[in-house]
Amino acid sequence: MAGSKEIRTKIKSVENTRKITKAMEMVAASKMRKAQDRMRASRPYADKIRNVAAHLSLAHSEYKHPFLVKRDAVKNIGIIVISSDKGLCGGLNTNVLRMTVNQMKSWESEGKKLSVSAIGNKGYGFMNRVGANVKSHIIGLGDVPHLESLIGTIKVMLDAYKTGEIDQLHICYTRFINTMKQEPVIEQLLPLTCERLGVQEAHEKAESLTTSGVIKSAIQIGAAKGHWDYIYEPEAKPVIDQLLVRYIESLVYNAVSENMASEQSSRMVAMKSASDNAKNVIGELKLVYNKARQAAITKEISEIVGGAAAVA
Repeated sequence: MAGSKEIRTKIKSVENTRKITKAMEMVAASKMRKAQDRMRASRPYADKIRNVAAHLSLAHSEYKHPFLVKRDAVKNIGIIVISSDKGLCGGLNTNVLRMTVNQMKSWESEGKKLSVSAIGNKGYGFMNRVGANVKSHIIGLGDVPHLESLIGTIKVMLDAYKTGEIDQLHICYTRFINTMKQEPVIEQLLPLTCERLGVQEAHEKAESLTTSGVIKSAIQIGAAKGHWDYIYEPEAKPVIDQLLVRYIESLVYNAVSENMASEQSSRMVAMKSASDNAKNVIGELKLVYNKARQAAITKEISEIVGGAAAVA
């Protein structure tokens, strides 16, 4: 059994560690609330531009943007991997990177070439270690994501898609469900799918408006359900180009916001678990210390009694 002094040193060390984890838990809780507020604040803009893009995909335009055109053969795939810059956040990065690697292996087994764009230090370091083709990266985003700092990294992948270097673009991040649950997901960014654009929702909305008579006049003049027409000024190409690029940027920004909220939630839970474990360890060490102390006292008493008996 360890000596009393050694046990006291261990108790003091664990108590100091518990103070650190408790402080990190409170800091993460504060940052988590701010991250959730930013995530919720970005949703109205994302929903609005999503509806506009959905309507645009149904419009009878003389110009069809490359982001909306599905390619016949998919030989090259681009992946945007979003992770955190710091650790101590449980299995957040491990889960999303494991899912990404498994999907990459599946694509490679089909003979497809992969290109990666990493957002976050953990994902960037991991992709370099596994030998992935990293075309762009950004680290050190801090606690508040800024769209202007993400644009350069995103543009590299969008330009690669426009030039035909990649045929599909996917994004991997951790979606925030609630404080106790975060879900790693892989979603297709390009080409824009009906599910991503919410075309089905647009159809349902058109049906409800038709039923209520709001767009009855449009039906009377022969407009088909779900078809949208726009007048572009000065012309369709620059307007659609700018709109869809902004749409993709908003999707990536929302994914980064979701990942940051997930990171702070996961870190808060991990630090709370560490604090609770430290408390249990301290309790066990104090029990061992008390046993060792009692044993030492009992031994001293026995020696005194034995000495007294020998003298007598």
